[in-house]
Amino acid sequence: MPIQFLRRLSGRRRTTKANQHLGMALSFVAGAVNAGGFLSVHQYTSHMTGIISSISDDIVLGNITLALAGLGAFLAFFAGAACSAILINWARRKRLQSQYALALLLEATLLLGFGLLGGMLVPSAGFGVSGTVMLLCFIMGLQNAIITKISRAEIRTTHITGLLTDIGIELGKLFYWNMDRASLNTSSVKANRPRLALLTTLMGMFFIGAVIGALSFKHVGFASTIPLAAFLLFFASVPVLDDVRLHQRRLMRPR
Repeated sequence: MPIQFLRRLSGRRRTTKANQHLGMALSFVAGAVNAGGFLSVHQYTSHMTGIISSISDDIVLGNITLALAGLGAFLAFFAGAACSAILINWARRKRLQSQYALALLLEATLLLGFGLLGGMLVPSAGFGVSGTVMLLCFIMGLQNAIITKISRAEIRTTHITGLLTDIGIELGKLFYWNMDRASLNTSSVKANRPRLALLTTLMGMFFIGAVIGALSFKHVGFASTIPLAAFLLFFASVPVLDDVRLHQRRLMRPR
């Protein structure tokens, strides 16, 4: 049933399959936000390696304003990841069903705010652009930490460099020619085919999301993030409603 699927997708009790399904969905969202964000602020907001490199370049070239803007983006990503960890650990201590859904709910709210208010900020240069970049970096940090915590660092949704590295490793194992094992006294090299399929799917979902995000932002503008926000709200809805109903029952109990 859809309700049970959503409960497993973002609820407290985790399964490997639910982690994979959520990772695929969030990879799509990350691709859409990253590509659409680039069209709005001309900067990729999940690429911390590039941002750190640009900060160092700007410092050397004397572009202190740009270096500070890059530092703000870096700190925003860092703050988003930290915020996600705080929400998850707080909900875990409270034994909430929405242990992971709360962070998804916050991400959806921020994306909704970006879709509704982004057009007011970006046309004005300076702080508006920097603030928008920081908001998108915060969202990417928040999301990456959610799936990292859920999957115990097995799945990442914004770090395509890591995905490509892992795909390359598994492909290397897949095409490795195992010679005479008896003489070498070693076990054969075997690729983890299910993991390879998952990694390839995650990268594919990111790419599809990026294409759709770029197209929708080109034709619709900032409002293109509103469906993404609704997407995340839908995913987070069942565990959050479970906690609301449980809280209401506790309040109605006779004392």
